[in-house]
Amino acid sequence: MEHFLRESWRSGQPALGLWCTVGNTLVAEALASVEPDYVCVDMQHGSSYEGNLVGMLQAVEAGGSSPVVRVPENNPASIMKALDAGARGVIVPLVESGEQAARAVEACRFPPYGNRSFGPFRASIHAKTSDPRELEKVACVVMVETRAGIDHLDEIVETDGLTAVYVGPSDLSIALGLAPGSVEDPGFVSVLEEIRAACVARDVVPGVHCYDGRTARRAVEQGFGMVTVAVELRALRAALAVELAEARSAVHPAAATSVTGTVA
Repeated sequence: MEHFLRESWRSGQPALGLWCTVGNTLVAEALASVEPDYVCVDMQHGSSYEGNLVGMLQAVEAGGSSPVVRVPENNPASIMKALDAGARGVIVPLVESGEQAARAVEACRFPPYGNRSFGPFRASIHAKTSDPRELEKVACVVMVETRAGIDHLDEIVETDGLTAVYVGPSDLSIALGLAPGSVEDPGFVSVLEEIRAACVARDVVPGVHCYDGRTARRAVEQGFGMVTVAVELRALRAALAVELAEARSAVHPAAATSVTGTVA
């Protein structure tokens, strides 16, 4: 995954992914089947948990995509568990300093490059190797989404072994004193470009979380190398609302009023 992210970005081919908040293996497999470059299983704000993680990762791979996990926190145990289960990369939330970024990287790499403990109970099966040097070829992605993270951006992107920096638009907007997801606000746009430029200068893949294809296309055009195109639950609700509205447009107003029980 690390090789794919870096080399694809350098060659002008960004990784386009989907976000899985529903902890259901069929949903995960369905997302992977539409051929995104990765599917992120969200353990921070989604309903996946340690008990179903292996099944979720297997489902993503069965669908034909690369499984990535957003871990709940910058905790070595959580990071190692996700990687041992077979994740090909981890996204670590709320990283606010170079020291915290280094902590995440070290949890992904075996000694002497890090402090990851050896126990790839499933990773060695799908990777078909127990070689630590091969197993540690995973993406370590940290999220910059707070005021402190912005203030320490330079030291974060200088972290040795870091694959990518990923921007969460809701938390970043809040950190800037804006409403969640204020991606059109000039202040947000300015900081987003600051993060992208800092990544490019240090050969770190710039990543961003989007909610629709239009915003994702703009991110690709801006030079982001890891772009989440959509979140499945949000996209599902939006699509169903459109279809329901289409069907309701054929309902006679009088009939609709009668159904509600109000005076016709």
